[in-house]
Amino acid sequence: MFTYLVNLANRMSKDMDVVIAYSVRKQTPQDFRKYFKDTIRFIEVKNFTRNLNPFKDIGAIWEVKKIVQNEKPDIVHMHSSKAGAIGRLAISPKQAKLFYTPHSYAFSKKDESNLKILFYKMVEKLLGKQNCLTIACSKGEYEASKKVTKKSVCISNGIDFEEIEKLIFKEPEKLVDIRNLKICTVGRIGAQKNPQLFNKIAEKFPHLSFTWIGDGELKHQLQAPNIQITGWQSREDTMKELYQNDIFILPSLWEGLPMTLLEAMYLQKICLVSDVMGNRDVIQQGGNGFICEKEDDYYHLIEKIKNAEVDYLKIKDKARETVLASHSMDDVEKEYRKIYCEGVDYH
Repeated sequence: MFTYLVNLANRMSKDMDVVIAYSVRKQTPQDFRKYFKDTIRFIEVKNFTRNLNPFKDIGAIWEVKKIVQNEKPDIVHMHSSKAGAIGRLAISPKQAKLFYTPHSYAFSKKDESNLKILFYKMVEKLLGKQNCLTIACSKGEYEASKKVTKKSVCISNGIDFEEIEKLIFKEPEKLVDIRNLKICTVGRIGAQKNPQLFNKIAEKFPHLSFTWIGDGELKHQLQAPNIQITGWQSREDTMKELYQNDIFILPSLWEGLPMTLLEAMYLQKICLVSDVMGNRDVIQQGGNGFICEKEDDYYHLIEKIKNAEVDYLKIKDKARETVLASHSMDDVEKEYRKIYCEGVDYH
């Protein structure tokens, strides 16, 4: 979501005054402001927390109220389920045009109790009655949004091709070496990204190199000796590391539409992904990558790639073509500008 926000905010700042009300997570780069244009201003919401915390949440609502009273924005766009809830409770539609992108609904999580999932869905249904437009980031998220609100549209995530090319232009051309495959994933080492399964896959192929680009609270689950954990890296180092791998694995338990998957496809990685919303919205089975419904699917596919039993050159090219055709940040910007400035009839 960080890369998404950077791209969107920087583009909108060309002719709009952009203010970001934010909180810091462990994976937030310490120098995060350098990724944004100098004209963008930042206001920290000190009480904002990732998890439910009634006292902190009430504090965050009052902080957001104060920010909106002081800034008097024309548009407020909330990102993530938690920010969407805080923002819609704090801001009246009379104060600004309201937009909300879940980036994977909280009720899609697989590491919460059934009671919490029910609570999250009830909150979304109640707040979904408000005059706020939900902008889903994938077809799957759009379908999920229609179950909790009548006010939603879909603008699929996109990436900045020019930015990625600038980050990797000095890298030597990467050719797949099926005798010595390099396999990676990118993201926070948390429940969503399923590090336990990534570890099991690595254990099945002890002679192959596995890399987790990122860090997180569940890194102790990555115990296979052939797994390297990079820790949090700069945007440039992350793209270079991703570029130097052959296979991108995303065994997530839930997703919105992961930017890292779009980036891996653009960089022509062979993508093996779990059968969840977001992943299956862009991967066409056997065409531009592979969807894995069960654990064994990952093993069998890696074996097939090793044995040259799949046309990986065709798959790599098709992956890039898919992103070029449907996930350009230029097109995303146009869609957002249209909605922000002209509005949309969702009644």
